[in-house]
Amino acid sequence: MPSLPPSIRDLSLSGKRVFVRVDFNVPIKDGVVKDATRVAESLPTLRLAREMGARLVLASHLGKAKGTPDPKYSLAPVAKTLEKLLGAPVAFALDCVGEPAEKAAAALASGGVLLLENTRFHPGEEKNDPAFARQLAALADVYVNDAFGTAHRAHASTAGMAAYFAKGARGVGLLMEKELAALSRCVDDIARPFAAILGGAKILGKIAALEALVERADVVLIGGGMANHFVKALSLEVGGSLLEPDGVPIARKVIDRCKARGVSLVLPSDFVVAPSLERAADHRTVAMNAIPAGSAAFDVGPKTLEMFHRMTKDAKTIFWNGPMGVFETKPFDAGTMDVARMLAGSAAFTIVGGGESVEAVHAAGVAEKISHVSTGGGASLDLISGAKLPGVEALR
Repeated sequence: MPSLPPSIRDLSLSGKRVFVRVDFNVPIKDGVVKDATRVAESLPTLRLAREMGARLVLASHLGKAKGTPDPKYSLAPVAKTLEKLLGAPVAFALDCVGEPAEKAAAALASGGVLLLENTRFHPGEEKNDPAFARQLAALADVYVNDAFGTAHRAHASTAGMAAYFAKGARGVGLLMEKELAALSRCVDDIARPFAAILGGAKILGKIAALEALVERADVVLIGGGMANHFVKALSLEVGGSLLEPDGVPIARKVIDRCKARGVSLVLPSDFVVAPSLERAADHRTVAMNAIPAGSAAFDVGPKTLEMFHRMTKDAKTIFWNGPMGVFETKPFDAGTMDVARMLAGSAAFTIVGGGESVEAVHAAGVAEKISHVSTGGGASLDLISGAKLPGVEALR
């Protein structure tokens, strides 16, 4: 992995307006933030910048706003949550560009904090429109990207606007710095044995990461809906289990590549099946080659979990992305919870790669025992697959 971009620690911030792209894409219900984890993750960067005398202009997207203002995607509730967590006043601008933003940014005192309205209320954000990027850049003297969760998106606030700041006036925040450093341990200078655990509902969105991990890992363990494709690739039946037909040849290719490289590919030997999620009470455990036609696999079985424990006990590095089953529905959470606890008890450097896996380690109460819990599922997979992240490259 190339060297990291400049850190916020290396920038001159005193008295300057500092535009910090944060990731405040949090769940909101009835005007209240339901999970403030991402807001809390930004605090070290914001506190450091305030200590350095910066005047902070914060920007983020929220939800699936499609280029036009939508009250249900307003960041106003997030401003209140940030104010409580930061322990300092947080001003809120009714737009992220134009007169409301310009006046609010100009009024900031040293250490002051301003949160702009949702960047995706403008079509120029997702289009990475240069004119819109220039408007955002005009609000500050220094640009800091601390939104790892959106670093794989080439949007105006995550990548485009960096071009309007000179070298020495742009860099990464502490969260982005931490993410890049931790995930690099799955790319460069890997402590071996290296075990990669991949799950989740689909295989097509993780092709590049799966192929890259097969080239780097010593052990690859497969669970979740992804495993169904490997079962099918072995000419076995999967009943009514989730299956993307285009994913089966990919699974076959991975099987062949693991064999050629001498990588241990660990597939589930048993599954917990049921006629449907609604009939979860009718669940039972069956062997890999005995999934009934009228049932679907919703979790990995106990023999599989025993094998996962055995194959990872000597690992020095473990990367996990994707649940082992439909963990939102009991009893199909057992496999995912077990893997979460397995990582928490491991002596290896453990990385949980965003998304539902992060939800799982929090649900299991073991997040603090994981070496690194990533804030970006898509970004972490892109980084591991070898792709360049636009939000990082723009800062180099």
